Amino acid sequence: GLVCKVLNLVPRHQAIVSDILGEQFAGLLTRAIGLGEVFLAIWIWSGFRSRIVAVLQMVLVATMNVLEFFLAPELLLWGRLNAVFAAMFIGLVFFHEFIWKPKHGLVESTSIRS
Repeated sequence: GLVCKVLNLVPRHQAIVSDILGEQFAGLLTRAIGLGEVFLAIWIWSGFRSRIVAVLQMVLVATMNVLEFFLAPELLLWGRLNAVFAAMFIGLVFFHEFIWKPKHGLVESTSIRS
């Protein structure tokens, strides 16, 4: 988000936003999306309410990729094949947060009861 969208070092992202949301505010909206991604990354790194942020991340990635799949496939790095990579990423986020990671709120007790 920071490098590609906020700093606009990958203009293809702004072209995708322009195709989907219109040319007039594409620059501003691309930067806003990038700032949202930076905020999301900070939230993920904080560990605060990690399951909520995981679900939000999965929904946002799915929504973004469905829109791009139908409205701007010619601008995607791998065309419509991007959807496969997005699905794999969503699966990885789900696996990490809901399968692999220890359950929240469950702390093993090693104390000896008297």
